[in-house]
Amino acid sequence: MSNVSFNNAAILKWLSYFAQEDELDLATLLILDITRQNKNLIPAVQTSRQVMVLTDAGHPDIFYDMWDAGLGDCVIVYNEGSEPVGPIKRNKVQDMIDRGINAPAAMLVINENYRSTYQIGLDNQRFCSGSIRYVGSEIRAVIMSKLQAELRDTILTVGAASIAVEAALVAAEGNIIAVEHHASDRTTMEENAKNFGLNNVTVVGSVKEAERLPLPATAFIVASSQTEEEIALLLRRNPEMRIFVYTLDFTRLAALPGIFAAHGLKIGEMVQIGVSRLGSKGTMDREPAPWLIAGSR
Repeated sequence: MSNVSFNNAAILKWLSYFAQEDELDLATLLILDITRQNKNLIPAVQTSRQVMVLTDAGHPDIFYDMWDAGLGDCVIVYNEGSEPVGPIKRNKVQDMIDRGINAPAAMLVINENYRSTYQIGLDNQRFCSGSIRYVGSEIRAVIMSKLQAELRDTILTVGAASIAVEAALVAAEGNIIAVEHHASDRTTMEENAKNFGLNNVTVVGSVKEAERLPLPATAFIVASSQTEEEIALLLRRNPEMRIFVYTLDFTRLAALPGIFAAHGLKIGEMVQIGVSRLGSKGTMDREPAPWLIAGSR
């Protein structure tokens, strides 16, 4: 991709240009610069009526990816050049899937079927099938409420693909580092990132490997035999990091207070999350109830 920078003057020119054709609501219009690699186009379009997208050359599949995400009815307002001059064109995404972006420019994406809010606790059917076993959507909703992710956060997850996806949607201008120990899980995580249109997710094989990436402020770890080593590595990089550990294993649960204490972490919260569902025989079937421990120095 070419190195393109859209300054304020250029952005204002494109806004004025598109205002000739469409009534822009500047109070709600989202301006998205995807020349920066970690920007998520598809989630932005899904949750906004109008998105002005600033783009550089080298996006051959941009419209196909939008169509594949169910955004075929969105309208693209654009021109054929790199400057905000000349005739304005309008086409639906479904009519542009064979086109790419071959020059720096801006386009206006209009989605009349947008959702105004992010859906917490995504249905498990939306995730890619593969080697990963996903936590229930209700449990994930509670976990996300505890993480309190913000727009520009950098969050590291270990063995928690669905949490990484939801965190990436919330921290849309941040960075999500998804550690998956097994190659098959890394493949599934990468498929999830592509499926949800997430460009702010980096998948790695270990916490050690993540040391070359942006510094996390929060870590969410599914407990394993490597958890204590992972906590030590993370706190060495950022002593103020918030640590969350998830487990269904009582033996690992019993060891966690000692691990936290050994590394100077004070337990701020320890909760067990229980969910029951109405079964086919009219009885309430209880799902596995994980523990979540949160700590910081």
